[in-house]
Amino acid sequence: QVQLVESGGGLVQAGDSLRLSCAASGRTSSSGAMGWFRRAPGKEREFVAAISWTGSSTRYTDSVKGRFTISRDNTKNTLYLQMNSLKPEDTAVYYCATRSDRWIGVRGIDYEYWGQGTQVIVSS
Repeated sequence: QVQLVESGGGLVQAGDSLRLSCAASGRTSSSGAMGWFRRAPGKEREFVAAISWTGSSTRYTDSVKGRFTISRDNTKNTLYLQMNSLKPEDTAVYYCATRSDRWIGVRGIDYEYWGQGTQVIVSS
């Protein structure tokens, strides 16, 4: 089992920045690629960004390209999401996830372990 705990969410104004973190514990040897997803009020969960186990490959959904950066520090078992130029439409609960496979997945079903989420609210 892998446990994931997100942190770093909060209430910010449009144009501000936030950095989310996701700390992994437990059987981290089972952790491969990692990703961020989000669920906005009244909407389905959607893919935000993902990173391969080595960090050499990343993917982003179009709406966050150029504004968000995903990264990881395997020595600390931690995943990050740097979010710049935040918009009200970025308001959501953000979840991190991991899978055993080392390569990126962009679907929720690709991931085996999930955190509880951290709330991000962007006011206009």
